[in-house]
Amino acid sequence: MKKPLKAVPPFANEAEERAFWETHDSSDYLDWTQAQRAVLPNLKPTTKTISLRLPQHLLDSIKAAASARDVPYQPLIKVWLQEKLHSH
Repeated sequence: MKKPLKAVPPFANEAEERAFWETHDSSDYLDWTQAQRAVLPNLKPTTKTISLRLPQHLLDSIKAAASARDVPYQPLIKVWLQEKLHSH
């Protein structure tokens, strides 16, 4: 027998809602057996700027490789990093 679900309280703002869910179990309020996967096609991942020091010869080689592929060197570095992460 399923336990009755509690009503989700109204929230004044997103911070209040976040604080509530940090301290409450969502399974008391939602029937997760009825959940459906959401698709968010326009969601863009957040990025963070970093500083990366590379030897000049290495940067020149990366730029040459990017130029040969007709792509900017920074996106090429991101692709290479992603590929390396997934290969392990």
